[in-house]
Amino acid sequence: MGFTVNYKIDVSKNIDELSEKVARLLQSGANDTEDYFTVALSGGSTPKIIFRYLAQNYKNKISWNKIKFFWGDERCVPADHPDSNYSMTKGNLFDEIEIPAENIFAIDGSNVPSKEAVRYSNIIMENVAIKYGVPSFDLILLGLGEDGHTASIFPNQIELLNSKNICEVAQHPELCQKRITLTVEVINNASEIIFLVTGIGKAKMIDTIINKKNDFEKLPASFVKPKHGRLIWMLDEAAANLMV
Repeated sequence: MGFTVNYKIDVSKNIDELSEKVARLLQSGANDTEDYFTVALSGGSTPKIIFRYLAQNYKNKISWNKIKFFWGDERCVPADHPDSNYSMTKGNLFDEIEIPAENIFAIDGSNVPSKEAVRYSNIIMENVAIKYGVPSFDLILLGLGEDGHTASIFPNQIELLNSKNICEVAQHPELCQKRITLTVEVINNASEIIFLVTGIGKAKMIDTIINKKNDFEKLPASFVKPKHGRLIWMLDEAAANLMV
């Protein structure tokens, strides 16, 4: 499985410009839908900055009540833990905007991981449109690790790429911390997938994946290939430094 040809590279001068682009995508998705706009969020330092930007600049410009928020992955920690993706999003975005609590579908990191993978899969089935027999999010935001992982699918757990489940239990290769993650099967069925990547530290990995260098086919992020939607790599200039 190589990299899809159905992708676009969008380079921003800085994180504010990138954040503005994400804001407009959310704005058009939420404000134009007659039903709900379903979004799976990512954790990490770049989304944290984007969430702050949204809270500061789009608090009253987006129909937040029309968005249903989920997560692409979560660490198996309590909701108030510093490592929690939910906690980070709550503190930087949800606490600053008006959004119904029932629109937020957090992964319960305190639950037994195997049981939570099943529980969260059922929640997604009940709240996200099913297309081609698989849940289809309107938008999935992804990060990219320097090791080529995305969501919580790591290079040493490449077998998870073949899973037909909605969610799986993964484990960080060094910290041994368990996580709940969406599978590639679900990610690739989204209408729109966006990699949010900033910083010079990610430049080499981006170059490897997009330009199909070295052992790119062993990197989980290279398997993000939308079946029916589109993929956008949203980068800042530093992350795009090695692109030619």
